[in-house]
Amino acid sequence: MATHALPHPTVTAPLAPRLTAGDELVKFVRTKPLGVAGGVVILGMIGVALFVQVLAPYDPYRADYTAQFARPSAEHWFGTDEFGRDVMTRIMYGARIALFVGFTASFAGCTVGAFLGVVSAYWGGKVDLLLERLMDVLLAFPQLILALAIASILGPAVQNVVIAVAIPIIPRAARVVRSTALSVKEHVYVEAVQALGATQPRVILQHIVPNVMAPYIIMVTAQLGSAILAEAALSYLGLGAAEPTPSWGLMLSGSAPSYAEKAPWIALFPGIAISLGVFGFNLLGDSLRDALDPKLRRG
Repeated sequence: MATHALPHPTVTAPLAPRLTAGDELVKFVRTKPLGVAGGVVILGMIGVALFVQVLAPYDPYRADYTAQFARPSAEHWFGTDEFGRDVMTRIMYGARIALFVGFTASFAGCTVGAFLGVVSAYWGGKVDLLLERLMDVLLAFPQLILALAIASILGPAVQNVVIAVAIPIIPRAARVVRSTALSVKEHVYVEAVQALGATQPRVILQHIVPNVMAPYIIMVTAQLGSAILAEAALSYLGLGAAEPTPSWGLMLSGSAPSYAEKAPWIALFPGIAISLGVFGFNLLGDSLRDALDPKLRRG
């Protein structure tokens, strides 16, 4: 009598539990130490900007001509400038302008760019062609040169610096988001909801926008360092904040080069502040890109 072997039941491997936000943060801290270092620098800058009135030892606008060009000491840690103003205090207040311009310009530029990128990818055709040629025109100019031209037209003011820095960011964000939106648009589930009669706004808001948030967040973080550097450059050239506003770029201009040998700390410490800010945002941006981009994830 022939016997038939019973088929073995199929054993399905259990799905890995989804990581919570806390688990993701712990994983990021363990795997991205440079990103954590950048985050610490950024948090330090934000803390100083928020509580500067409590932390700053002096008035940033008060001139003391009896303490002109005072060397770094226990009384003035970073020395004083040609008006006797405390350099450390002005650097601490300058963090406010740097962060305001950096965050506002990056958020505005990346948001407008992401919107144009999604519109270009979803509608295609002549809309895509027109928007892409416009992005090509903006990308033809180096980022700082375009910002310099816009700031020259608008005039020296902090709000004009935000506009001048934000506009060159738009085409870069639009290109990145457009490429992601194009791949999402071709997914089967997007075609399925369209076949079921979903409206265009629903398809865009519920299925395309959530899937382009990762590159959007990466772009916002990555552009923060460039925005801070651009603000410092425009202020250095006299197209940003005006005296006596404490701005890092403005502190590097004016009489600082004239007294480079006599009082090098006037330019040295603001330059270090700019470098730390840009370095911190670049480290965090690179680490977020590695953590959020599926193509770059490891383990």
